[in-house]
Amino acid sequence: MSVQRPLTIFNGQLVLPGKRPVPGTLRCTDGLIAAIGGADPGPDDLVVDAAGGLITPGLVDLGVFAIDKPAFHFGGITRAALMPDQGLVLDKPAAVRFAAQSGKPDLWVHPLAAATRDLAGREIAELALMRDAGARAVATGRQWIADSGAMHRLLSYCAMLGLTVVTHAEDAGLAGSAVATAGEMATRLGLPSAPAEAEALAVARDIALARLTGARLHFRQVTTRSALALVRAAKAEGLAISAGVTPAHFMLSDVAIGDFRTFTRLSPPLRSEADRQAVRQALADGTIDVIASGHDPRGPEDKRLPFADAEPGMAGAETLLALTLGLVRDGVIDLPRAFDLLAANPARLLGVNAGRLEIGAEADIAVIAPDKPWVVDSDKMEAAAGNTPFDKQGVQGRVTALFKGGAAIG
Repeated sequence: MSVQRPLTIFNGQLVLPGKRPVPGTLRCTDGLIAAIGGADPGPDDLVVDAAGGLITPGLVDLGVFAIDKPAFHFGGITRAALMPDQGLVLDKPAAVRFAAQSGKPDLWVHPLAAATRDLAGREIAELALMRDAGARAVATGRQWIADSGAMHRLLSYCAMLGLTVVTHAEDAGLAGSAVATAGEMATRLGLPSAPAEAEALAVARDIALARLTGARLHFRQVTTRSALALVRAAKAEGLAISAGVTPAHFMLSDVAIGDFRTFTRLSPPLRSEADRQAVRQALADGTIDVIASGHDPRGPEDKRLPFADAEPGMAGAETLLALTLGLVRDGVIDLPRAFDLLAANPARLLGVNAGRLEIGAEADIAVIAPDKPWVVDSDKMEAAAGNTPFDKQGVQGRVTALFKGGAAIG
């Protein structure tokens, strides 16, 4: 996007890769970061006072189901990887090309190409053509590919093309139509449930195929202790495996579904407290690489239904930053690690020159007041729908200024 004036942000704490925040100034020219630390503004610069707040990279949200710019900008998101599960499935170059242009200039959308035609899990889609049309990775969508032969072909082809495969980790044969994790809570509520091992089975199969093919594989959400152990072992082996999670699975356990509130109807479903603690440990030790919003706004026609009939999903873009900063306050991770999870790592997986404060990187910048309190309110959200499981919860951390390519947003 065109930048009318150079940008200088001063009086802030710079969140640099692998370092504690340090006081300093950031200057951007021609859409790129030009100087960090002691930069002086030019006579024509737009000069912004960070008021002692954090100066960070804009967030890169890996795996959203809708483009919802007001919500993304509220949450500090400057780039979003769009899942292929759209009204028009992203399984053709024209659809990918259109999606890649849909957010510009103030939001860059990185489409994830459908792994199979119509996301049916059988015939491999036109991956090379979609890569050339702007797809940054390939995704299986909301579903796991049950056909191991199809998954093997997919991984082999993507290894040749240099594309990461983003997969949903849930064995559909075992999960069936379950809406909850098997255990005391699901039994008490009488909800269709599946054992947590449905995730570990899917992860184990896909890791085995990744080992066989040499493909890069990203599990969009890993939420159980047993599956995380498999990811941890695969990384120790040197496989190109990465894993993500959304705040729901490090903040909530299946106790949250106790009142049948459909805002807690998610995919994968909420897990046991032991699994929640395992997710937090995996965030701390580096097993999990990405925290994403899983942004999936669902209106009353999808959520005002019996729990078992409601569609899964949450509006997550606006709460992504604040809930992740909660992990920092809790001592689970430090601040540089938080922005690795929210920006640097997803940018690296997508192969984009963003997500970090480095000279020469894209000038996607957020200024954040990390301690500013606010209350999540589903009735007042910027998202197309307010289906958040964190409704009425107090949080801390607000974006006070946002820049895409050095140009102010909003």
